[in-house]
Amino acid sequence: MRRGVFVVVILSVIAMFFGTGCTDKKEAKTDSVAVVTDTIDTTAVDSIEEIIAETPMPKAADELFDDFFFNFASNKQLQRNRIVFPLTVKNGEESHQVQRQEWKMEKFFRSQGYFTLIFDNTKQMKLVKDTSINKVTVEKIRLGNGTVEQFQFERKNGQWVLSEIDNISYAKTGNASFLAFLDKFLSDEGSQQHSIDNPLPYYGPDPEGEENKCVNSEIAASEWREYLPELPNDVLYNIDYGQTNASSNQKILMFKGIANGLETQLVFKKNGNDWRLVKLNAQ
Repeated sequence: MRRGVFVVVILSVIAMFFGTGCTDKKEAKTDSVAVVTDTIDTTAVDSIEEIIAETPMPKAADELFDDFFFNFASNKQLQRNRIVFPLTVKNGEESHQVQRQEWKMEKFFRSQGYFTLIFDNTKQMKLVKDTSINKVTVEKIRLGNGTVEQFQFERKNGQWVLSEIDNISYAKTGNASFLAFLDKFLSDEGSQQHSIDNPLPYYGPDPEGEENKCVNSEIAASEWREYLPELPNDVLYNIDYGQTNASSNQKILMFKGIANGLETQLVFKKNGNDWRLVKLNAQ
């Protein structure tokens, strides 16, 4: 995902110290994992966020939702200015309104150092760069209680704004079956053992040799977690650009580092009522 017009400039300074995939400098497989959560100086990140909060967002950031959103999640003043107050929050058939003075800044996935996206296929990933999109839903998926907090964004008069928040159940989303599966898969090692192809097809830096070029290979099913920054404990995020397809038998769960851009795609296939991890792509 493309970082915010201003945010990306600062975060690229951090990224200079880390590899960004098959075409960059060599790096150990486990190093790419640790970068996102363990080796980033949190003090430096806090300082960066302070700078972002004090810097006006360029007008060009409204062209792509991702550019806007990274600024929205980092800049407290911008966030308040881009919310339609009073903000309607729906909980089923009930709703209430949040006034400007009641709003508390929502940092979304900024604090965890990576974000996740769910697609049906690689073609849908092109929507991320589609400048014609005027409605986007950011989903805060609460694993364990089966609910999704949907932040509804619209582009009005050339500017993205948060217009509504809807709290719904898994069952009312296009990813209902897959989310119910992930709920158990990400927290239960027993479920993982029975839901992963072994050996697992793999595409990415060569685990046994040159890591500055990508190869098609296989890894042991037990190694799949080594390619991720971490597994979500209770919250998973998704950005829906309009790509959700409820009838799809394939889902791609993408993990991407905010600071370093390292990306891992977990490809799942559904056979009957069962989902399985059938391929891992690391870039």
